[in-house]
Amino acid sequence: MDLATFRLHYANSGGMVDRNQLNFFTNSRDNPADQIFIFFSDEKSVGVKTMRKLLGILEEKSIQRGIIIFPGNMTPSARKVIAAMAQQYRLEEFAEADLLVNITHHTLVPRHEVLSPEQKKQLLQKYRLKETQLPRIQLADPVARYYGLRRGHVVKITRPSETSGRYASYRICF
Repeated sequence: MDLATFRLHYANSGGMVDRNQLNFFTNSRDNPADQIFIFFSDEKSVGVKTMRKLLGILEEKSIQRGIIIFPGNMTPSARKVIAAMAQQYRLEEFAEADLLVNITHHTLVPRHEVLSPEQKKQLLQKYRLKETQLPRIQLADPVARYYGLRRGHVVKITRPSETSGRYASYRICF
Protein backbone atom coordinates (compact mmCIF):
# COMPACT_ATOMS: atom_id res chain seq x y z
CA MET A 1 0.00 0.00 0.00
CA ASP A 2 1.43 3.38 -0.94
CA LEU A 3 1.27 6.47 1.29
CA ALA A 4 -1.56 8.13 -0.66
CA THR A 5 -3.80 5.06 -0.34
CA PHE A 6 -2.94 4.75 3.36
CA ARG A 7 -3.90 8.38 3.98
CA LEU A 8 -7.12 7.94 2.02
CA HIS A 9 -8.17 4.99 4.21
CA TYR A 10 -6.84 5.98 7.63
CA ALA A 11 -6.45 9.78 7.81
CA ASN A 12 -9.16 12.08 9.10
CA SER A 13 -10.19 15.36 7.48
CA GLY A 14 -7.27 17.18 9.17
CA GLY A 15 -4.73 14.83 7.61
CA MET A 16 -3.91 13.12 10.93
CA VAL A 17 -4.03 9.32 11.12
CA ASP A 18 -7.02 8.00 13.09
CA ARG A 19 -5.23 5.39 15.17
CA ASN A 20 -8.50 3.70 16.21
CA GLN A 21 -8.99 2.59 12.59
CA LEU A 22 -5.60 0.83 12.68
CA ASN A 23 -6.63 -1.62 15.45
CA PHE A 24 -7.28 -5.16 14.20
CA PHE A 25 -7.67 -8.84 15.11
CA THR A 26 -5.91 -11.71 13.39
CA ASN A 27 -5.47 -15.46 13.78
CA SER A 28 -2.34 -17.60 13.87
CA ARG A 29 -1.51 -19.46 10.66
CA ASP A 30 -0.72 -22.63 12.60
CA ASN A 31 -3.71 -22.47 14.96
CA PRO A 32 -6.79 -20.52 13.75
CA ALA A 33 -8.22 -20.57 17.29
CA ASP A 34 -5.21 -18.55 18.50
CA GLN A 35 -6.29 -14.92 18.08
CA ILE A 36 -4.32 -11.74 18.69
CA PHE A 37 -5.45 -8.11 18.92
CA ILE A 38 -3.18 -5.28 17.73
CA PHE A 39 -3.94 -2.02 19.54
CA PHE A 40 -2.58 1.37 18.46
CA SER A 41 -2.64 3.82 21.35
CA ASP A 42 -3.67 7.46 20.82
CA GLU A 43 -1.78 8.71 23.85
CA LYS A 44 1.85 9.81 23.75
CA SER A 45 2.46 8.29 27.19
CA VAL A 46 0.64 5.00 27.82
CA GLY A 47 -0.63 4.66 31.37
CA VAL A 48 -2.89 2.39 33.38
CA LYS A 49 -6.02 3.91 31.80
CA THR A 50 -4.94 2.85 28.30
CA MET A 51 -3.99 -0.60 29.57
CA ARG A 52 -7.46 -0.98 31.12
CA LYS A 53 -8.98 -0.04 27.77
CA LEU A 54 -6.89 -2.72 25.99
CA LEU A 55 -7.70 -5.35 28.64
CA GLY A 56 -11.41 -4.49 28.35
CA ILE A 57 -11.30 -5.15 24.60
CA LEU A 58 -9.42 -8.42 25.09
CA GLU A 59 -11.90 -9.57 27.75
CA GLU A 60 -14.92 -8.56 25.65
CA LYS A 61 -13.66 -10.47 22.60
CA SER A 62 -12.27 -13.42 24.64
CA ILE A 63 -8.76 -13.00 23.24
CA GLN A 64 -5.69 -13.99 25.28
CA ARG A 65 -2.97 -12.24 23.25
CA GLY A 66 -2.45 -8.56 22.56
CA ILE A 67 0.12 -6.15 21.21
CA ILE A 68 0.05 -2.47 22.10
CA ILE A 69 1.89 0.01 19.87
CA PHE A 70 2.40 3.52 21.21
CA PRO A 71 3.96 6.70 19.80
CA GLY A 72 5.87 7.84 22.89
CA ASN A 73 6.64 5.91 26.03
CA MET A 74 4.99 3.63 28.59
CA THR A 75 4.77 4.47 32.27
CA PRO A 76 6.24 2.06 34.84
CA SER A 77 2.77 1.46 36.27
CA ALA A 78 1.50 0.38 32.83
CA ARG A 79 4.41 -2.06 32.58
CA LYS A 80 3.38 -3.43 35.99
CA VAL A 81 -0.10 -4.08 34.58
CA ILE A 82 1.48 -6.19 31.82
CA ALA A 83 3.45 -8.16 34.41
CA ALA A 84 0.40 -8.57 36.68
CA MET A 85 -1.79 -9.84 33.84
CA ALA A 86 0.85 -12.26 32.49
CA GLN A 87 -1.02 -15.29 33.87
CA GLN A 88 -4.25 -14.39 32.09
CA TYR A 89 -3.07 -12.50 28.99
CA ARG A 90 0.03 -12.54 26.83
CA LEU A 91 0.71 -8.86 26.23
CA GLU A 92 3.56 -7.37 24.21
CA GLU A 93 4.45 -3.70 23.90
CA PHE A 94 6.32 -1.81 21.21
CA ALA A 95 7.15 1.85 20.74
CA GLU A 96 6.58 3.07 17.18
CA ALA A 97 10.27 3.97 16.99
CA ASP A 98 11.12 0.27 17.51
CA LEU A 99 9.04 -0.69 14.48
CA LEU A 100 10.30 1.85 11.93
CA VAL A 101 12.95 -0.56 10.64
CA ASN A 102 12.51 -4.30 10.16
CA ILE A 103 15.55 -5.53 12.07
CA THR A 104 15.42 -9.00 10.50
CA HIS A 105 16.29 -7.43 7.13
CA HIS A 106 19.43 -5.72 8.43
CA THR A 107 22.69 -7.02 6.90
CA LEU A 108 24.32 -7.60 10.30
CA VAL A 109 21.40 -9.64 11.72
CA PRO A 110 21.70 -13.33 10.78
CA ARG A 111 18.68 -15.43 9.79
CA HIS A 112 16.64 -16.57 12.81
CA GLU A 113 14.14 -19.44 12.68
CA VAL A 114 11.92 -20.38 15.64
CA LEU A 115 11.83 -24.14 16.18
CA SER A 116 8.61 -26.02 16.87
CA PRO A 117 8.41 -28.07 20.11
CA GLU A 118 9.02 -31.24 18.08
CA GLN A 119 12.07 -29.76 16.33
CA LYS A 120 13.38 -28.66 19.73
CA LYS A 121 12.95 -32.18 21.09
CA GLN A 122 14.78 -33.66 18.07
CA LEU A 123 17.61 -31.15 18.46
CA LEU A 124 18.10 -32.01 22.14
CA GLN A 125 18.04 -35.75 21.38
CA LYS A 126 20.39 -35.46 18.39
CA TYR A 127 23.09 -33.66 20.35
CA ARG A 128 22.25 -35.35 23.70
CA LEU A 129 21.71 -32.02 25.43
CA LYS A 130 19.60 -30.68 28.23
CA GLU A 131 17.85 -27.33 27.79
CA THR A 132 20.25 -25.74 30.27
CA GLN A 133 23.24 -26.63 28.05
CA LEU A 134 22.06 -24.52 25.11
CA PRO A 135 23.40 -20.97 24.71
CA ARG A 136 20.83 -18.35 25.67
CA ILE A 137 19.00 -15.48 24.03
CA GLN A 138 17.33 -12.94 26.28
CA LEU A 139 13.60 -12.17 26.23
CA ALA A 140 14.48 -8.50 25.75
CA ASP A 141 16.67 -9.18 22.68
CA PRO A 142 15.22 -7.21 19.75
CA VAL A 143 14.97 -10.30 17.53
CA ALA A 144 13.35 -12.30 20.36
CA ARG A 145 10.78 -9.52 20.77
CA TYR A 146 10.23 -9.43 17.00
CA TYR A 147 9.37 -13.14 16.91
CA GLY A 148 7.45 -13.06 20.21
CA LEU A 149 9.69 -15.65 21.85
CA ARG A 150 8.75 -17.00 25.26
CA ARG A 151 10.85 -18.80 27.87
CA GLY A 152 11.86 -22.21 26.59
CA HIS A 153 11.53 -21.43 22.87
CA VAL A 154 14.56 -22.37 20.79
CA VAL A 155 15.75 -20.36 17.80
CA LYS A 156 18.08 -21.55 15.04
CA ILE A 157 20.51 -18.84 13.94
CA THR A 158 22.14 -19.31 10.53
CA ARG A 159 25.23 -17.17 9.87
CA PRO A 160 27.48 -16.99 6.83
CA SER A 161 30.86 -18.66 7.33
CA GLU A 162 34.02 -18.26 5.26
CA THR A 163 35.10 -21.88 5.78
CA SER A 164 31.84 -23.84 5.59
CA GLY A 165 29.50 -21.51 3.71
CA ARG A 166 27.01 -21.21 6.54
CA TYR A 167 27.00 -21.99 10.23
CA ALA A 168 23.95 -22.87 12.35
CA SER A 169 23.76 -22.30 16.08
CA TYR A 170 20.86 -22.69 18.47
CA ARG A 171 19.79 -20.53 21.38
CA ILE A 172 17.13 -20.98 24.01
CA CYS A 173 15.09 -18.05 25.24
CA PHE A 174 15.29 -17.48 28.99
